[in-house]
Amino acid sequence: MTPETLVKNQSGSENALSGEPFSREEFDAAVMSTYGRFPIALEKGDLCRVWDAQGKEYLDFVAGIATCTLGHAHPALVAAVTRQIQVLHHVSNLYYIRPQGELAKWLVDHSCADRVFFCNSGAEANEGAIKLARKYAHTVLNIEEPVILTAHASFHGRTLAAITATGQPKYHKNFHPLVPGFHYVPYNDIEALKAAIAELDGSGKRRVAAIILEPLQGEGGVRPGDPSYFQQVRRLCDETGILLMLDEVQIGMGRSGKMWGYENLGIEPDVFTSAKGLGGGIPIGALLCKSFCDVFQPGDHASTFGGNPFACAVALTVCQTLEKDNLVANAADRGEQLRAGLRAIAAKYQEQIIDVRGWGLLSGLELNADIETGAIDIVKAAMTQGLLLVPAGPKVIRFVPPLVVTAAEIDQALIRFEAALESSNRGS
Repeated sequence: MTPETLVKNQSGSENALSGEPFSREEFDAAVMSTYGRFPIALEKGDLCRVWDAQGKEYLDFVAGIATCTLGHAHPALVAAVTRQIQVLHHVSNLYYIRPQGELAKWLVDHSCADRVFFCNSGAEANEGAIKLARKYAHTVLNIEEPVILTAHASFHGRTLAAITATGQPKYHKNFHPLVPGFHYVPYNDIEALKAAIAELDGSGKRRVAAIILEPLQGEGGVRPGDPSYFQQVRRLCDETGILLMLDEVQIGMGRSGKMWGYENLGIEPDVFTSAKGLGGGIPIGALLCKSFCDVFQPGDHASTFGGNPFACAVALTVCQTLEKDNLVANAADRGEQLRAGLRAIAAKYQEQIIDVRGWGLLSGLELNADIETGAIDIVKAAMTQGLLLVPAGPKVIRFVPPLVVTAAEIDQALIRFEAALESSNRGS
């Protein structure tokens, strides 16, 4: 991409907001370098397709990293945004907010939760869960220095407590001292979990207050939870009073082929978090819990923007559209179609691909650890073919299209992905 084309749209006009050209150099000079950006500027979207500044079309199998539930410019979303912004967009939580109450009721009616707290992101939702667990530990479990168990290879957000909860040392580098009170265990390993609890509580002074896990590890390589493991964790928590908290930020809101990831595991959590797909691309997060552990009182936790009328009206539209258009079932069906196609490709490229896995429309393709070409190289090759994908670690390619994706678009994505593999193998 050349600097002068950064903000040109597909018709060649200048930036629609300022009316002035804007170069890549100007962007990089003004914006902090916290992202390794691909060299394209996306300017327009329509459901599962997006177009860059030069008019090239892509199938979007990133969806804002599992966020654009209804894709781009979905008519229901456009109508909700337009309607609410013309009425009331923000007032703060000093007052009752009808869309917030309606959204909370929908979430409660469609999950195991009894109460909801709204914020702006998945990291904030997980921060809220951590605070809730600590207050519960102090006020109910009588634990003076609570510890929360999390899993190796997990990902829970970028704020300081959430990044500490994340069981990946690469995200901790240069951000010490981290928040105390976390301990990491292998994922899907019940004996390791039991051993950690025994060690931490072994002195006779109880310490373990909560366990936070992803039903499927997304950033950690698209690794689904083992139902047997999670059912044993649930029983252990019932026996000890430890809170079971699930991070549903990426896998929830229908993406797994069920409304919530925990439904694939045959359990119910005490606390879970949501964000990403909840607002369909409009920032919103949610902390949901059962009533017995809702220990928050006025002043304990807050969010200026959380649950405002605009975000909640849009999120409620996402929820209602999921239900009305049967998009959760579509996620299950299209996900099976995608993984079947990826397995067929894997059979042809056995030296490169060692596994295909996932739930619903969150699928991962794992590359052989010995090959020189990593996930990022194939993602770049796919982009050249008109398919947007995202890595999940150095050796896993993640496929997370909008839940409105069609069977024809899945087939087209598979053709483009195989062409990317061929191109990568040729080194072109």
